[in-house]
Amino acid sequence: MTSTAGVTEATREKVTEIAQSSQVSEMFNRQRDAYFNNPYPTLEERRRHLLALENLLRDNQDAIAEAIDKDFGGRSVHETQALELFSSIDGLRDCRKKLKKWMKPQRRQVSIWFAGASNTVLPQPKGVVGIVVPWNYPLFLSMGPIANALAAGNRCLVKMAANSQHLCRLLAELVAEKLPPETLTFLPGVSAAEFTDHPFDHLIFTGSPGVGKTVMKKAAEFLTPVTLELGGKSPTIIAEDFDIKAAAERIVQSKLYNAGQTCVAPDYLFVPRHRVDEFIEQARRVVAKRYGRLETPDYTAIIDTRAYSRLLQTLDDAERKGARPISLLEGVQPDNDLQKIPPTLLLDVGDDMTVMQEEIFGPLLPIKPYENLDDVLAFINAKERPLALYLFSNDKKLQQQVLTNTISGGVCINDCMMHPAQHDLPFGGIGNSGMGHYHGYEGFVEFSKLRPVFKQARLPGAALLAPPYGKLFDFLYKLMVK
Repeated sequence: MTSTAGVTEATREKVTEIAQSSQVSEMFNRQRDAYFNNPYPTLEERRRHLLALENLLRDNQDAIAEAIDKDFGGRSVHETQALELFSSIDGLRDCRKKLKKWMKPQRRQVSIWFAGASNTVLPQPKGVVGIVVPWNYPLFLSMGPIANALAAGNRCLVKMAANSQHLCRLLAELVAEKLPPETLTFLPGVSAAEFTDHPFDHLIFTGSPGVGKTVMKKAAEFLTPVTLELGGKSPTIIAEDFDIKAAAERIVQSKLYNAGQTCVAPDYLFVPRHRVDEFIEQARRVVAKRYGRLETPDYTAIIDTRAYSRLLQTLDDAERKGARPISLLEGVQPDNDLQKIPPTLLLDVGDDMTVMQEEIFGPLLPIKPYENLDDVLAFINAKERPLALYLFSNDKKLQQQVLTNTISGGVCINDCMMHPAQHDLPFGGIGNSGMGHYHGYEGFVEFSKLRPVFKQARLPGAALLAPPYGKLFDFLYKLMVK
């Protein structure tokens, strides 16, 4: 196991002190003062911060995976490695490599009537960024915003979920050894209400739409700009032309990462009516091959008793209202001790069922048979705008039809959940699924103030338009509007 012996006893005591006293205001003020003392960190400073985090993650992979496993009560180590550690390290590296280009002031066009003048846009740090992180991908969903915010030259305070305190405490100790608290601080044991009650220069929250509205109301008290990455019911469509076996492999695997506890997981599935049985058969094959049994460590547990009970109630509600559950591990029942639920398809679902009204966030997948694609698009458009939309089709005309007649935070064609892993694509929602973006250049811009700078020429032409007005003004104005 990778050692965290580099963390000194003094650092551990300091983190404990912060956790016990909830020094949010003190740390906020320290970061705000540091911002005013150095409002525009150099390229070298920013790169050094990003590299320190990159090395920190690489050097402590086992300890981080172990902390996440403890928080979940059973989290696949390999999923943590692939979906969180690699993505976070690669994202930090990508920011570091592209940062020089991002920081460069942008030249903008000057009107002919202002000849000799210049226009530029200067990306400047906003100040102190508050980051509120959920429990489902606690490393990836903290490091993504941190990378962009530090790249933009900001200071960061991080509040992690109550279910992620093993990881939060570990990251607080590791970061305290490598970066000054005026640059980045994790705050163990802090409540969301206490954290958001500060005039951050930008606030990013990842979580449910309901809590997102509360965060936005609090931010409005300080006129703090917000980035909201919220959940949603992401629809998935298999078109007639696509191979059912390939679709089942990709959809089922994506759905079962983190046992379905993913904000961009496929939430409900449209299948051509005459191919439903074929999809079920192929889905069973995938689960038998890749998991086989409920107790396998490759299959992640539901995060806590409350979430586990909510999923069982959702399943019970669907059954009572006429849905047919099909366990993809035949004969296997939910295990209360493991807090695991077998992968389950739901047929004959109705819109009055909880499973079709709320984000599932678990290994349940409703199937809606269809005959006409227009009906599918009408159904999707009648719902709140989703965080993701997935289409399986090789028909370019059909792809364009779906893209131009729907709207969502992001889209994957012929796969699921791949778009958040692309560093050069912005990640974000729309409407009920959120606002704003991060990842890549768009993330750098999100946490920057794009400051327009106009520099006048030595002999400004605008002086010709000054009073007293007369024939010269009239002549020039006619030229201007011609």
